[in-house]
Amino acid sequence: MSIDFTEYLSCLKADADHPHTQALDASYHEAARIMSPRGLEHYLTGIKAMCGLNKGVDLVLTYVQEMPRVAKEVGEDIIPEVVSALMKLASHTSGTVVALIMSSMPLAASRLGDAEVLRGYLNLLHQLSGKSPRGLRPMMENMDELLSKLTLGGLRRWALWGAQAHARDLDGQMAYFGLQTESSRAVLQKERRGTLFVDNQRKLNFYLRALWARSFFMRPTSGDYESRQGLRPFIEDFQIHLPDAFDRFRGISGIETYRAAAAHCAAHMVYGTNAISAEQLMPAQMKLIEMFEDARVEALAVRDFPGLRKLWLSFFTAQLGPMDDAVDLHPMMDLMQRQARALLDPDYIDGLALIDDTAVAFRAALAERPHDNRISWDAGVTFYNQAIKTVALPNLRILENWPIPYRDDNRYVWDCGENLFLTRGVDYLPASQQQVRKYVSAIEMANEVDVETAGDDAQEIWVCATEFFPYEDEGISFNAMEGKEPVSDPYHYQEWDYQVQLFRPDWATVIERRQGRGDPALMDEILVKHKPVASRIRRLIDALQPQGIVRRRGYEEGEELDLNAAVRAMIDVRRGTMPDPRINIRITRQIRDLAIVVLMDLSESTNEKVGVKKDDPGYDEAPSILSLTREATGLLAWAIDGIGDRFAVHGFASDGRHDVQYFRFKDFDQAYDDNAKSRMAGMKGGLSTRMGAALRHAGWHLTRQPAQKRLVLVITDGEPADIDERDPQYLRHDSKKAVEELRMQGIHSYCLTLDPQADRYVARIFGENQYSIVDHVERLPERLPAVFAALTG
Repeated sequence: MSIDFTEYLSCLKADADHPHTQALDASYHEAARIMSPRGLEHYLTGIKAMCGLNKGVDLVLTYVQEMPRVAKEVGEDIIPEVVSALMKLASHTSGTVVALIMSSMPLAASRLGDAEVLRGYLNLLHQLSGKSPRGLRPMMENMDELLSKLTLGGLRRWALWGAQAHARDLDGQMAYFGLQTESSRAVLQKERRGTLFVDNQRKLNFYLRALWARSFFMRPTSGDYESRQGLRPFIEDFQIHLPDAFDRFRGISGIETYRAAAAHCAAHMVYGTNAISAEQLMPAQMKLIEMFEDARVEALAVRDFPGLRKLWLSFFTAQLGPMDDAVDLHPMMDLMQRQARALLDPDYIDGLALIDDTAVAFRAALAERPHDNRISWDAGVTFYNQAIKTVALPNLRILENWPIPYRDDNRYVWDCGENLFLTRGVDYLPASQQQVRKYVSAIEMANEVDVETAGDDAQEIWVCATEFFPYEDEGISFNAMEGKEPVSDPYHYQEWDYQVQLFRPDWATVIERRQGRGDPALMDEILVKHKPVASRIRRLIDALQPQGIVRRRGYEEGEELDLNAAVRAMIDVRRGTMPDPRINIRITRQIRDLAIVVLMDLSESTNEKVGVKKDDPGYDEAPSILSLTREATGLLAWAIDGIGDRFAVHGFASDGRHDVQYFRFKDFDQAYDDNAKSRMAGMKGGLSTRMGAALRHAGWHLTRQPAQKRLVLVITDGEPADIDERDPQYLRHDSKKAVEELRMQGIHSYCLTLDPQADRYVARIFGENQYSIVDHVERLPERLPAVFAALTG
């Protein structure tokens, strides 16, 4: 059963003519691809809830576009809790702040990395909405910097300290949460942790895969907020849970601790077999059995990978540094730590008979039965019976506070069952949560096409590799009769906020679309209309054509000998004069390796007529800026196609940051044929000009081209502007940042503007000598090819 998405957007009155319909559809299709039917239901229910809050359209659009990315990061089960949290926050703060919180939710999900930790983040926001609601907005604007330096525990302590210190000072709240005060920066520095899990998760995944050639699923955990002690590593539901941050331990870096902890937990999962029975065991006995089971799996891991012994042993041999606090261990804990070292290091001699004899006996049993965890049970109980004769048992809480940070809490030893991840790896999911795309033949499709139809929440999607035609010989496929233009995935790009001097992560959403088609003959008529210009372009083409192999004379070193120069040199030698040593020919190959995107501004202003007013006679026959842009681009496309350079013709318009529309009239791998010409003939203008997002997306397309020189040639008739930005400087600064980002990627940008007053802003955006102003718009068709020749010649 197909879902009518518009039913859930009652507050937007979404119909076929709604300006955001396609952007919303793109986000919904993205959600349908990554969510199960149950998750999709929660997502759609959340849309209704956001509409019911009556907090503005921006909140609804932000939720629709950002929630699929949150679900992709931490799982779809978080959706109802995010919706509930937003509804609670809506009663404490404005809709603008709630929308800002929702827009930063994908960032929080990716940095925190786990649904449980994200739940803690939502609880923190709810607390702050009651304690310091004025601080939420500046805090959200700086969330990228905060989460790059703090764990959830550190963020909570930093935020609550500020809320308490500035409880009655509203201006102080905004300054503190905006990181504008010395106390805010000082507390932030104090709460910084050494190494964050989220920054090293991929490295750890590769590390474990390199060792055992299979996937392990790792998740971060957030520890106790007040004591600043993170949770110990543990294994649960066949997943490795590691603290969200590790500080240095006696000179050992946090990343080394992560490697040791991840390898230790993986060893439990690889070499662990059956659960150890806890029947009739006291807690102290269980702790000792766990110590021997740790030693057993580590010994098996060291047998396969000897280098792991050095990694794990460094935690037992590391000495306290000048900045480390001395720790007084209980005698039993000291005994256990020394015993653990003796079990790991065969060269270690403790001197206490109990420790040395136990290590020898355990190694002998391990040699006979390496995969039998019963030897850990026997060794642990025996050690307990002998140790209590000389050492008093401590409190259970002391026994649980194991001083070596990489060791896990061993709940897996007692609770593990059949481990599905041992065979299936991280990619395993229940079949009920998977959507299968099945590629079938035309015969299979014919047998089913009239029987079942699949909605967006279908669990199995059938795809036919070729066009499928009905039985009647009409020559029209099902897709042509009933299909619609494909909706692209949404592309999210950052934007530069010049007021806070920070990027707003994933702030603008670009949706690739297709405009209607026109008559391709219209593009051919342009060459006839501008015949004199076309003749000059033909000469430019001949001048820019690759010359192939070029032989240049007069070099001291080269690939060939210049016989005439060699003869003259020998004559000079016979005459007793100094010969000219430049007797070689250098051979070079002239190759043009260029990729260019012609990026057209297709905003509403391009529909204006040139040189006439609306009430003047002949207004309808006067050319528009759009038609001149089409003519100029058509001439340029004809010229570049004749040279043989790779090029694409794209356009853009925007309807707010949620809906930056990007049109691809011709792609790099597409010929300049009737198909491309028909799309260019059908181009239309409308909406606004969010240039920075369009430049970043054009740059993304160029980075996928293997060319030495890459260029974005922008054609625009005005400055960047959009309906959701009242500050005229905001989008100018963002466009300038976008140009700088492209330059760092080796992509050159050049602007051809039709605005006579563009000097005041276009130079700041693109740089001096990186733009050209066409004072008379009618001259655009002849100016654009000449600009291209100057840039690429």
